[in-house]
Amino acid sequence: MQRLTAAGARAIVDMSYSRHFLDFQGSAIPRTMQKLVVTRLSPNFHEAVTLRRDCPVPLPGDGDLLVRNRYVGINASDINYAAGRYDPSVKPPFDIGFEGIGEVVALGLSASARYTVGQAVAYAAPGSFAEYTVVPASIATAVPSVKPEYLTLLVSGTTAYISLKELGELSEGKKVLVTAAAGGTGQFAVQLSKMARCHVIGTCSSEEKAAFLKSVGCDRPINYRTEPVEEVLKREYPEGVDVVYESVGGAMFDLAVDALATKGRLLVIGFISGYQSPTGLSPVKAGALPAKLLRKSASLQGFFLNHYFSKYQAAMEHLLALYTQGDLVCEVDLGHLTPEGRFTGLESIFRAVDYMYTRKNIGKLVVELPHCASSKL
Repeated sequence: MQRLTAAGARAIVDMSYSRHFLDFQGSAIPRTMQKLVVTRLSPNFHEAVTLRRDCPVPLPGDGDLLVRNRYVGINASDINYAAGRYDPSVKPPFDIGFEGIGEVVALGLSASARYTVGQAVAYAAPGSFAEYTVVPASIATAVPSVKPEYLTLLVSGTTAYISLKELGELSEGKKVLVTAAAGGTGQFAVQLSKMARCHVIGTCSSEEKAAFLKSVGCDRPINYRTEPVEEVLKREYPEGVDVVYESVGGAMFDLAVDALATKGRLLVIGFISGYQSPTGLSPVKAGALPAKLLRKSASLQGFFLNHYFSKYQAAMEHLLALYTQGDLVCEVDLGHLTPEGRFTGLESIFRAVDYMYTRKNIGKLVVELPHCASSKL
């Protein structure tokens, strides 16, 4: 029998069954932990989020896993979440972080049909910016080991795969423009478009990023700090591009609309340039948009991963297979090149978010959470 605690976590009352539910001693699970909590709504991550210590470690319910997080992923939309833009009905305080990877250290009886203590799992679920997270077993993905590369697929990889597969209509010879192409999700849009035998153009902000893009098959990297993107597209692609995978917004969005070919498609998967502003948006020339789309029979469509969960598991399985076969590069940026060094510990998440918004990361930004030396896992 179970009862609900004041915090909503299910505590096990009938301890005769505890060996089936939990392995607290064997997993060296402490009573308290640290986690990041949104304590006020603000697009300024430092103002919105607080590192709290001495938080109770949650208990898994019957169908849940308790995961000790070893790596967590940083997403541009962490700022949107902390600003309360995704669900205005949710009021602070609330947990934050979208994705993690680690070991199962405790689990419910039903969950034990598929998982065991010590197993490596990855998940996309709220509350990953914590030392321990309760995850429904139904949405966890078993992975061969705790490697940050697997983490890159959870949100960034699946966003690229599902959006391009469902909306992109890719085929051989199509011209695909990927903005922020060397970032966490851009790297996958480039590679998946190449797998579809498309010609891929990628915008980026440094020569190091341009070199990385070439290494993963990008046909025409454009470093916008040294080459005007608009001029390059007009000169080298006068007929326009067929598909745009757009995550920057603002002036880049306007440029992408103008670059569309007849019957071209522009997929909006984000608009990071405006996330830190009070409105979350950068100005765009929307007044002329209907006429521009009409003249080209072009289309504009948004993509939000939450609306495609029915496609999620198949996408993860496909991407994991590609990575395992060596056909997909999962570039991880752990902050080695930052002045302060590698992103380690929950407190470094603030620094990692800042680093993302200076547009310096190559690949997926990931923070490592060191585990207790006394652990048996």
